Amino acid sequence: MTKPNILIILADGMQADTVDPGHPCLTPNLDALAERGLRFRNAHTTCPTCSPARASLMTGLLPHNHGVLEVEHGRDKDQCVLRTEHPHFAKRLSAAGYRTGYFGKWHVERTQDVAQFGWQEGVVKGAEHVKGIGKGEQGPRTFDLDESLTGYVEGPRGYKRILHWGVTDTRLDERYPGLTAADADHFLTDCMKESESWCCCVSFSEPNEALIVGRDTWDRYSDLDIPLPANFCDDLSDRPNIYQREQQIGRNISEDHWRAARTCYFGRITELDGIVQQLISRVDDAEQLENTIVVFMADHGRYVGAHGFDAHNFGAFEEIYRIPLIVAGPGVAAGATCDAQVSIADVGATFCELGQAEPIDVPDSQSLQPLLAEPDAVPPEFETGYAEYHGTRFPLMQRILWQGPWKFVFNGFDFDELYNLKDDPHEMHNRANDPDQQPRIEFMMSEIWRRVRDTGDRAILESHYFSMRLACIGPEAAPLD
Repeated sequence: MTKPNILIILADGMQADTVDPGHPCLTPNLDALAERGLRFRNAHTTCPTCSPARASLMTGLLPHNHGVLEVEHGRDKDQCVLRTEHPHFAKRLSAAGYRTGYFGKWHVERTQDVAQFGWQEGVVKGAEHVKGIGKGEQGPRTFDLDESLTGYVEGPRGYKRILHWGVTDTRLDERYPGLTAADADHFLTDCMKESESWCCCVSFSEPNEALIVGRDTWDRYSDLDIPLPANFCDDLSDRPNIYQREQQIGRNISEDHWRAARTCYFGRITELDGIVQQLISRVDDAEQLENTIVVFMADHGRYVGAHGFDAHNFGAFEEIYRIPLIVAGPGVAAGATCDAQVSIADVGATFCELGQAEPIDVPDSQSLQPLLAEPDAVPPEFETGYAEYHGTRFPLMQRILWQGPWKFVFNGFDFDELYNLKDDPHEMHNRANDPDQQPRIEFMMSEIWRRVRDTGDRAILESHYFSMRLACIGPEAAPLD
């Protein structure tokens, strides 16, 4: 059997609902990809922060096992260091005979030497490309911003003024996304001259970072009504106090500013959507699309006004945990959706099975291959979702469990959260204090302890000390196999 080619397109900070039917974000090419493939409706990141999430994709491990708990550049050199004893999926594919290439944002560990992790060829772009500074031969021009169409975040005193959104006349092919696509295009063109199977990952910082969008894309949204999120005015009165403190950062930002920021955010996704088609067309023109698995996904989401927040480093809400995941290609159901609870860590494990490589055999993840052909036949192991958070520069501890419509958040710094996502999709009502929900909370907490135990999350498993007895039940209450 011929091993399939694998094309991975990895966005950064993209809300899953932007590719849901009826959403105002313009994604015609992603819609077409979903029409000939499978869309996972309940895919979640392992952590809503770039480095931990991307390391989970590469290794199939939860953050407490791969070692990258926060953004790798935000700590000293001996902190948040990727553990290297567990081979990444690209290394396994290389050993199975694949030609591999990685292009764009890495942000998994500090060296950016992707070759040591199985990527035989690669061009990794750093912050100077993302922010549009510097003019090297392969670097973008400085953004030419229209100052009449820009928005900044100011204060409090002592904080730098930061660019939040803006419109540029700098062409897309001279900006980060276009340069990354061009690098990948060269690799794909060369690969498809040969008969060997290939795996290409094209990774972007979009739609995250400062929300800079091209004028032509901005104009595409000029006649559309971009609504504020349904939970924009969430008062958070029954949620952890740190959520309310986080909300204060944007309290003085006007609604018009938020609408413009959301327009630019959706516009950046639309620009990526065009690149998706560019890459797929390259494969199709070489008559290799029928033997190519195409995966579009993101590392995590972004708020862009939801709950009054932006960015993605605080809160346990779906806007930052739920990710888009679309898979199309040989052996994949066409025009289908899947309700299974799946993880970004499962995707790396899936690539190994698709490529007939050494499997990622850990309790942290499992291959999605059984779901690709039969998305309606959801086995029990995909009925529960799990994620963890360790804080970003400001340490916090959260463990999150999804079961059916229910989502439970164990907070090691404040009171817990319980949401029914069917009845309360915008997570406006915390039911953790409802007396009739206490049996459910205990059961879901026991399932969290099971995951903690099975994956060796020692930091909280060994938390019997007096001041650490914060959960409603302790780790030894986990159901035994």
